[in-house]
Amino acid sequence: MTDTTNLGAAGVPQDALKRLAELKPGQPGSIFTSDLSVNEFLLVREAGFRPLGLVLGSSIYHVGLQIARWSKNQELDVLSQAMYHARELAMTRMEAEADALGADGIVGVRLDVEMKEFGADVAEFIAVGTAVKAEPGAGGGGVDNWRNNKNQPFTSDLSGQDFWTLIRAGYAPLGMTMGSCVYHVAHQRVAAKLGNIGRNVEIEQYTQALYDARELAMSRMQAEAEALHAEGIVGVQLRQHSHTWGAHTTEFFAIGTAVRPLREDHVIERPTMVLSLD
Repeated sequence: MTDTTNLGAAGVPQDALKRLAELKPGQPGSIFTSDLSVNEFLLVREAGFRPLGLVLGSSIYHVGLQIARWSKNQELDVLSQAMYHARELAMTRMEAEADALGADGIVGVRLDVEMKEFGADVAEFIAVGTAVKAEPGAGGGGVDNWRNNKNQPFTSDLSGQDFWTLIRAGYAPLGMTMGSCVYHVAHQRVAAKLGNIGRNVEIEQYTQALYDARELAMSRMQAEAEALHAEGIVGVQLRQHSHTWGAHTTEFFAIGTAVRPLREDHVIERPTMVLSLD
């Protein structure tokens, strides 16, 4: 178990420390908790990883206010930083819980945002996943360290099936990488709106704004993967949320799992055809 002082510094509450201590992974009579489905659990075990327990991180965050010019496309960097930092706090606390269990990684991670009734600008950021420990021979053997280059447990939002497929193909997850961009889309002037009535025409300022915002989120996600020395990112999702900011302010959030090859001579198996009888 990791020093509880470090967990407290990361913001992990005492009740969580008590729950983690009761799991006692690897000891006789210990149990594990997991939100994996039965199929996912069996595939993770078949890949050579033993579930240790459900780990989570939470951060209730007040997202501040930033004024934007009515007629200008621009990133709202104060809001971008707030949305990223809140998620990072939740992820860090989840990783701290996994570290306390002696885990090599966390699989099936869910990263959600829930707006709360405490106020229009208050949201809870939640990270939940199943901490796992690599057993001897995991991934075909020959892998001494499953943690990333920052000596942290790997994190992955892949399903149990995709995680098993990734390991079988000779790759390992390094960590979830993400990028956020909160962007204000300029309002159209009245004359421009009236001029477009009854016409099929591209609204170039909207196109450029959304293109720029997605590109910023994607480039930030890619920069995180490069910091992990990843070969690539799989399972990328590009999400769009308006939250409570109104129609012209939107968050673009990019997230995926950075991966590395387990060995130079890995061979990807040929896929097999499966025909449904339904």
